[in-house]
Amino acid sequence: MRTSMTTTIGRAFLGGTLLLAVVIGFSGCDQVGTEPKGLASGENIFQDDGSYKSYLGKLYAGLNVTGQSGPAGNADIEGIDEGFSQYVRLWWQMQELPTDEAVITFQDAGGAPQTLQKTNWGPTNGFLSAMYARISFQVMQVNEFLRESTSGKLDSRGVSQEVQDKMPRWRAEARFLRALSYWHGVDLFGGIPVVTQEQPRGGAPPSANTRQEVFAFVESELLAIADSEGEENLPPTGAAPYGRADRAAAHMVLANLYLNAPVYLDNPQQVIGEDPMNRAVEYAGRVIDSGAFSLETNYQDLFLADNHTASGVVFAVPNDGESTQHYGGTQFLTHAAVGGDMEPSNYGIDFGYNGLRTTPEGVNLYEEETSDDRRIFFTSGQSLEVDDLLDFQDGYAVPKYQNVTSGGQAGDNPTFPDTDYPMFRLAEAYLIYAEATVRGASNGDIGQAVSLVNDLRQRAGLGRDVASSDLQDLDQSGTPFLLQERGRELFWEARRRMDLIRFGRFTGSEYTWSWKGDDQAGASIPDYRALYPLPQSELQVNPNLEQNTGY
Repeated sequence: MRTSMTTTIGRAFLGGTLLLAVVIGFSGCDQVGTEPKGLASGENIFQDDGSYKSYLGKLYAGLNVTGQSGPAGNADIEGIDEGFSQYVRLWWQMQELPTDEAVITFQDAGGAPQTLQKTNWGPTNGFLSAMYARISFQVMQVNEFLRESTSGKLDSRGVSQEVQDKMPRWRAEARFLRALSYWHGVDLFGGIPVVTQEQPRGGAPPSANTRQEVFAFVESELLAIADSEGEENLPPTGAAPYGRADRAAAHMVLANLYLNAPVYLDNPQQVIGEDPMNRAVEYAGRVIDSGAFSLETNYQDLFLADNHTASGVVFAVPNDGESTQHYGGTQFLTHAAVGGDMEPSNYGIDFGYNGLRTTPEGVNLYEEETSDDRRIFFTSGQSLEVDDLLDFQDGYAVPKYQNVTSGGQAGDNPTFPDTDYPMFRLAEAYLIYAEATVRGASNGDIGQAVSLVNDLRQRAGLGRDVASSDLQDLDQSGTPFLLQERGRELFWEARRRMDLIRFGRFTGSEYTWSWKGDDQAGASIPDYRALYPLPQSELQVNPNLEQNTGY
């Protein structure tokens, strides 16, 4: 069994009494069956030194586990199957199912996956509500930790000096996790309430915030904990235990935030104070230049059961088949991608869900590069075309995530993989640097951008080097090279939706793919679908909110 510090402290929490259930949304209560079961007071939660570390573990575990008792039985979120409510699973589906990279057979939660698939979702979609709930749950838990870990609280409880000395760093980690969730929120939903520890728990419904205000909050928090000289700072890059945040993790969120700033903001240069592409290059460059990471020789090794040893992973959500059991994340990605004529044991699992495949357009990302090591498809018995969404053998299978080590050994548990979810990788920093440079960053070097992209392609086993002219086609009709290259390198890594939006290919008719717009051949969708709607249940309990345009 492999155990990281994250899983250790997460397991310690799960044996405690902290939060017995959770809420849907930021409102704190509602009228549609999602009322919290109960929140213990800070005095009951933080009874000894160990409770602070356990709580921090639960904050990290919030990205992974789904409740208080293992894979099922005491869920964090009510109103949806516990497995469906897992954070990474929801985030992945929001970013991949509405794109050219993934199709799914499942019809769970009232057909929620299919409406995502067909880009015809509405504000009552159960998966959208659950994603919103996960974000708000993370925020709520972080806020409670920050309220209860002030120096005054620590002194009043007689907390040891050893814990007090660690607390500024722990508080920085908590703020990172809150900022990460708010980045997910601003990307998916736009303007959502910004709720901090300064606001009392259980008060009136929070005020609405604009997308710009949420962006500014995420930016300010990350800059404060990663780049300032303040007391609460993340450890230097490479100095954190595996699975916990260091400055590189914050720099990756910042690089993504700035790269997508023209999508998130009406006037990004005015809001930020300079061209956001300069900032994207700066923070991607810090990760690249840190020397803490290197490209893994074998691309597939980044997605196997021993990927905690991979040198190219910047920040991961750890999994251990014995101690972090749930039906989401890499459990979902390994099992749902297996079916048809595939032998589950070849992938270290006990059975396949017959769920996830890709579209012909996803396959065609590699149409000129069939020797690409990143082209991980199972084709035997599978058709290229997806005529029937509910037939697993319509569409190539994608066994990218596997519960098998780089040495060919199966993980410890065939039901619950040891495979970690790599949320940020060095390769993404390379691609952000390249794209931001091409988009006009004055501090970017086009020669270095070309070199970085070629490093990725050479690692993939490709013979042809690209030139600067290949990169500089962002606005050409069809599919720009960098959009395609990001698709190849980051395939099934929860970036495709935001990439298509940023390149102007998600909505409209310039680029269509199978089942876009609920049409097997692909059809245009309106621009408002670049944002998800706020959940109807949240609007019912918070009159301060206004639904996103088009819904």
